Amino acid sequence: MQGFSQCGEIQGWSQNDVTSAGQPSRHGLVGRNAELARLRALVDSVPDKSSVLVVLGEAGMGKTVLVAEVAKWAHDAGMRVLTVTGREPESNLAFAGLHRLLRPVVAQIPGLPGRQANALLGALGLAPDPVTPDRLMTGMAVLTLLSDLSAASGVLVIVDDAHWMDRGSLDALAFAGHRLDTESVVLLLAVRGSAPPAGFDRGLPELHLRPLAAPEAGRLLDQQPQPPRARARGQVLAQAAGNPMALIEMARAIAADPDSVRRLGAGPLPLTDRLTAGIAAQLATLPATTQHALLLAAAADSADLAAAAIGTSGLEPGVLVPAEQLGLIKVDTSAVTFTNPLVRSAAYHSAPFDRRAGAHRDVAAALYGQPDRQAWHLAAAVLNPDEHVASLLAATASQVQRRYGASSAAQTLERAAELSPDLDMRAQRLVSAAMVAAPTGQTEWVHDLAVRVLVLTREPDLRLFARQLAGRALAWSNQHADALLALIPVAREAAGFDPLGAWDALAFAASVAYKSGEPEGVQAVRETLALFNDIAQLAPDQAQQPAMEALRLWIRASTGPYRDRTEIVTRLDQSAHAPLDEHYLSRVGAAAWIFDRSDLAVRLLEAARSLLSEPAVRAASGGSLSPLGWACVDAGRWDEALAIAAEADDLAAGGQADMVSASADLITGTILAVRGEGDAARARISRALASDPEESRLVTARARHALGLAALADGDYLMAYGQLRQLFTDDGAAWHYHVSYLGVADLAAAAARAERRTEARTLLERIQARIDGTLSPRLDQLLDRAWGLLADPGSLDTYFEKALSDLVGDLWPWERAQLHLDYGEWLRRHRRINDAKPVLIAALEAFRALHARPWVQRAEAELRACGVAVPDVPITPDVLGRLTSQQRQIVYLAAQGRTNREIADRLFLSPRTVASHLYRSYPKLGISGRRQLYDLIARAGQEPEAQPGN
Repeated sequence: MQGFSQCGEIQGWSQNDVTSAGQPSRHGLVGRNAELARLRALVDSVPDKSSVLVVLGEAGMGKTVLVAEVAKWAHDAGMRVLTVTGREPESNLAFAGLHRLLRPVVAQIPGLPGRQANALLGALGLAPDPVTPDRLMTGMAVLTLLSDLSAASGVLVIVDDAHWMDRGSLDALAFAGHRLDTESVVLLLAVRGSAPPAGFDRGLPELHLRPLAAPEAGRLLDQQPQPPRARARGQVLAQAAGNPMALIEMARAIAADPDSVRRLGAGPLPLTDRLTAGIAAQLATLPATTQHALLLAAAADSADLAAAAIGTSGLEPGVLVPAEQLGLIKVDTSAVTFTNPLVRSAAYHSAPFDRRAGAHRDVAAALYGQPDRQAWHLAAAVLNPDEHVASLLAATASQVQRRYGASSAAQTLERAAELSPDLDMRAQRLVSAAMVAAPTGQTEWVHDLAVRVLVLTREPDLRLFARQLAGRALAWSNQHADALLALIPVAREAAGFDPLGAWDALAFAASVAYKSGEPEGVQAVRETLALFNDIAQLAPDQAQQPAMEALRLWIRASTGPYRDRTEIVTRLDQSAHAPLDEHYLSRVGAAAWIFDRSDLAVRLLEAARSLLSEPAVRAASGGSLSPLGWACVDAGRWDEALAIAAEADDLAAGGQADMVSASADLITGTILAVRGEGDAARARISRALASDPEESRLVTARARHALGLAALADGDYLMAYGQLRQLFTDDGAAWHYHVSYLGVADLAAAAARAERRTEARTLLERIQARIDGTLSPRLDQLLDRAWGLLADPGSLDTYFEKALSDLVGDLWPWERAQLHLDYGEWLRRHRRINDAKPVLIAALEAFRALHARPWVQRAEAELRACGVAVPDVPITPDVLGRLTSQQRQIVYLAAQGRTNREIADRLFLSPRTVASHLYRSYPKLGISGRRQLYDLIARAGQEPEAQPGN
């Protein structure tokens, strides 16, 4: 069978296609660090002895790209490079491959000993008189020739696609390869499959190219010119199964036809037309019954189903033998598996629709007792609307959601809508699909579903719901102004007939206004809230009252953090004990966070998360993940905050929950800054700013605060002042009406050390005059610290003493520790050494608990200046040494690309326990998510010890 040569690409591709089919050259090879290191060691300098290596891998694994890299390195090292690529049409022509390999050095053959020269020239068809090739003497001639060539410079011999080389050429090279010794010769063979060719299968080193691990597959996919996102990304990763070429080809095909993901449903994703046609031309040489069996296997969504469908279709048992002999599939008693996802896609998409439809009907017949899967295959077999099939799909959506998650359920409802003949029913099913898809964070999809509803129907309720979903999608993609323009009218219109829905829409609008920070948006939400308070019908029945109160609390907190504080805190405590589901409980928790009830916020938000049945929903739940992370930062639970940020970043990566991802970066960047990891902090902050093209005031204010802390940690006080000064305008107005105030004390600290006290005092007076409402104890403590830092050096310590006298300040350990340090410094400067010591010791203990290294060093320096001997205490242990034994095992398995469920099955744990260990491991390792595990483990060069029972 003519086919997968040059890294699995079809013959006729250009060399540029070959390069890109391995992995994209502009980013370098992805996920092949260990393989590249082993290959580079062969040719980094001219070797002083010979070596042979057989590189093995299925089509598309990147063999050609790897050996091309080796050729380049060898050339740079001054070695001579001889290359040949096997060709199937020449596989039966004796010594055809050897002829092409040795063509550049044919003039040196006559210099060999007579019998060897005659044998080699005869084998290559270059002798004056025809001779019968002497295979033994030909092998000797190749050995001598390579030895002679290596005397002048090292020699690299590359045989790519060696599985297509003729027998005579391979025998001669194998003879030489087994006898090379001290010559500077490297013989490198690249072979498709898992077994080396005859002659190279006896004791020679092998390098097996495995599928890319999940993190590397994701990286490669994201590096494509038009990478698929959301559900398309997940489908490509699942179907490509780590095959680099399949990842790239499917990404190209989806970029050319984005709707293919939605249309295909149960079928495999397409390849580019050129590759499909090339493989199909070769599949056409198989018997018709074998082609039909391959189509059945390709239409099936699992290996066991493929076997069952073929078994129930009436085909003969040996029908797959020709395909198995060619290495296209593997067959056992209960499964039929394609050895390469490229072949599966081509076998499916090269068939006309009527044959594909028939295959899906046959597969559906083998799925008795599995209505969800059966419905999908029946849907794949119809072109026109069909209410029977649409009803089957819609009826299984709940089961699909339980088994496969929200994204699959939404896709099921979307396909049911497309097959619905009645337009109102189609619109209703699209609304249901959008509702189910909304928590997954796939904003473009949700927006598309909502817009399609608006085109289909004039029914007021459906249109209003679709408009709300479209507004939410705009908000998730950071289009804040457009989101508010969509959501506030929806809230006002819903007030007349759906009070709780109206409150819910306004609460989401309040979230958008908070993130945006634009005064106009905040004012629009406040005006609508005042309107709601005046409308009697917006008081729902008794059962809805707790939910409505939760939404009202969030709206008031997020649009006026310091307004009516006493009343709202009382209402907060009441709602904290009300029976609420996750959605409303997270609103109360987020309101508690904004009102500086950090301990209550953590408790409520963790309780809200525990009610979620599907982990992926957390990615889009900004009312749960982001405030919980910040509440943990405020409460000094920094490792927990890092774990939550890592979880958010991991889960948001598959969708378009950019604001959740930005918040995760800012949480991580802030903590890294305070811990003295300035470069890493700035990288995370830059990523957060890049994911916020509209530059919301919330993101920019958090970023400026974090960058100011990083500069303070570095001792660059002018830079710190420059960053923190941007939190407020010249007249004292806050850039963001909530989070800007959290940086006021750090602004004062930078000003004091940058000799900007006078300017900062004037600004602080203006800031305090413009605060709209009642100061919280936290803000009161921050302002007292700021005034203490900016006071005249000879003044009394009134501000520090006042701040420390309120014990509620202990709820914010980082800010309290800074207050202790500043006061301790003031006491020492005023020669009150004995008073300073306990204050500085309290600061040091807090900073050590937080691993805030720069501030630890400052506190230690102050204590030493007081005459206190401070022992060195290591803050940062070795990387993997920070983990428990079980955490190390889980991290190592995750780095191999295993899913949480696979790890759980192996270690006899639940998937939830595995996820919990991973999210608690990330901050200990100093990484943000699963994608960085492979490189970290590789750098550490360690493997966790095996667990009992493994």
